[in-house]
Amino acid sequence: MKPIYLDYNATTPIAPEVAAAMRPYLEEHFGNPSSSHWYGIQTKKAVEHARKQVAGMLGCGADEVIFTSGGSEANNYAITGTAFARRNRGNHIITSAIEHPAVLKVCDYLETQGFVITRLPVDEFGLVSCAELEQAITPQTILITIMHANNEVGTLQPIAEIAAIARARGIVMHTDAAQSVGKVDTRVAVLGVDLLSIAGHKVYAPKGIGALYIRNGVALAKLIHGADHEQNRRAGTENVLEIVGLGQACEIAGRDLARNAAQMKTMRDRLYGKLHSKLEDLRLNGHPDRRLPNTLSVSFPHIEANTLLSELTEVAASAGAACHADSIDVSHVLEAMNVPQEYAMGTVRLSVGKMTTAEEVDRAAEIIAGAVARLRPAGTAARAIPGDSKEIKLTQYTHGLGCACKMRPQILEEILSKLPRTDDKNILVGTDTADDAAVYRINDQTAIVQTVDFFTPVVDDPYWFGAIAAANALSDIYAMGARPLFALNIVGFPSNRLPGYVLEQILQGAQDKASEAGVSIIGGHTVEDPEPKYGLAVTGIVSPDKILINAGAQPGDVLILTKPLGVGILTTAMKRGLLEHKTAEYIIALMAELNRAAAEVIADFPVNACTDVTGFGLLGHLKEMVEGSKVGAMVYAALVPKIAEALEFAAAGVVPGGTMDNMQFVVHVADCDEAIGKATRTLLCDAQTSGGLLISLPAAHKDTLLNRLHEAGVTDAAYIGDITTRGRGHITVK
Repeated sequence: MKPIYLDYNATTPIAPEVAAAMRPYLEEHFGNPSSSHWYGIQTKKAVEHARKQVAGMLGCGADEVIFTSGGSEANNYAITGTAFARRNRGNHIITSAIEHPAVLKVCDYLETQGFVITRLPVDEFGLVSCAELEQAITPQTILITIMHANNEVGTLQPIAEIAAIARARGIVMHTDAAQSVGKVDTRVAVLGVDLLSIAGHKVYAPKGIGALYIRNGVALAKLIHGADHEQNRRAGTENVLEIVGLGQACEIAGRDLARNAAQMKTMRDRLYGKLHSKLEDLRLNGHPDRRLPNTLSVSFPHIEANTLLSELTEVAASAGAACHADSIDVSHVLEAMNVPQEYAMGTVRLSVGKMTTAEEVDRAAEIIAGAVARLRPAGTAARAIPGDSKEIKLTQYTHGLGCACKMRPQILEEILSKLPRTDDKNILVGTDTADDAAVYRINDQTAIVQTVDFFTPVVDDPYWFGAIAAANALSDIYAMGARPLFALNIVGFPSNRLPGYVLEQILQGAQDKASEAGVSIIGGHTVEDPEPKYGLAVTGIVSPDKILINAGAQPGDVLILTKPLGVGILTTAMKRGLLEHKTAEYIIALMAELNRAAAEVIADFPVNACTDVTGFGLLGHLKEMVEGSKVGAMVYAALVPKIAEALEFAAAGVVPGGTMDNMQFVVHVADCDEAIGKATRTLLCDAQTSGGLLISLPAAHKDTLLNRLHEAGVTDAAYIGDITTRGRGHITVK
């Protein structure tokens, strides 16, 4: 069954009446509205009819409506168009601190162009003060842009009063009404505004279409230049299909406004009542009365919103905060409203629609209340989950993925740099290098290598999560040139969210992988944790004169990589349900593959430096290598082995947060040729799980090593670059 949809403020489905109105323009009427023949006339008539429908809902003239590509373009045109058209009169713009990014980012841009922006604060309900607004006005004020309804908490601003203040002073007034259309009265005569933005996909029309009301007499500088479409205000052949859809949606919104608003308010209040009866410490965000009839922003104290949403597999909703290993990113709206952090971090937006039923609301309330109860710090007994472990999707129980949930490398480096250095002469590799394992000399023939690694699930199957985590931990031992001896489990497990057999399968997967490596797992440590986490502490052995570290690379060395890049991006795609089954099987097998064969081969070669490519990505780990070795490196992007699908998803923006952090980590040391595309640059920084070994050795051994690796089954091993000269640790990518 599909999840219960309670995210109508994010987007709405296309209404059946809207789809029916659009169909002829998908199947039959395809003409260009600018053409004078019959085909063009049919679509021209459709566009103008839709314009009248939008105008009818807004209570304005059809000539005061232009169509845009969506709400963002409408806001951009209204704000920048006014700013540049009235620049000779002043340069001051007033907005609020809780606007949508489609307004705030435009204002940020205008600040770089010499405009002065005042961002008004709001009270605890998210309301702008008209008195503070009046005080903010100066002789240079040319525009006020305040949203009609907030998209997160639903608070309705006093737009009519603000517009009256603006009109009395000759200031243009714009409102972003994307959330309010179809939910409350948006007639421009009632609101008194000069400019009003609409987004189609918030009103049961398609995505990619919007409209801007421009009161007659208001001049805007053009945003999109070209031919004289849309009254010579917006160039571009009209998107007839979606314009027809928006027109029909607006007609319905005006026709059914009272009925739909009443129905949505009933469902919203029913949902709140059900939740409040079960969870007394629930906090309501936004104004209790001056609020959209469909919007319910609620906070659950001492719970992380994204952890809660990962539990709510049967309910579709939005979070008000994103919690990471090193920070909590509370939405700017909740921050502006001064919502206490213990509440803000547990904020969820539930927005109903005109099709939401009482049965859906009641079921959703039961599911949400149950999930909150399980996630309370005190915990409850583990719930009974029917069926076998294949019904458990582990990635739904975490908001990070594998090594991508590491602390940001910049923060970690700063912390480690402040720790005192030890003077124990038997420590051969410690915190003074960027190696992932420590080495301690027992005698002249023997040194102990120890490492620890654990992370959150990168795959849904518990068995394969355990196997991959074990392979990832063992990789650090192989990268040091050592042989693993034994390992200990490290477990964080939400026993109140997941049944015990899931942990059993995780441990079995790890045990099987350890057996493949020829070692035993002989105990460990387990703690209760809101998210499942697993890894190993591994002990290995190496001769002191055979240790491989990442700080010995020499000019004239070549760089060899033994596994392709892209598993961080692809596991993110897999969690979102975007990955084909065949590709998912491939990357699971790749991540579970030990680096044992590669390690055994390189033991016969004069390797100067070695590391495994994991959470910091290829360029992040190479940065550590070249900085530790005090050399420069050249990487040939075309030679780096890559998983093709990862490039496609990178281009589509399906990228884990850890990968984005890695890009910032290397930005000051890695110069990329301008011809290298953004997707490839992203892939070079992708946070890997159980990635390949990165090897630096004299160029004379390149071909022999590659041949030996290929013969040993390490078929993806490839030459990817060179160590160039002594230097400050710079990387060039070409």
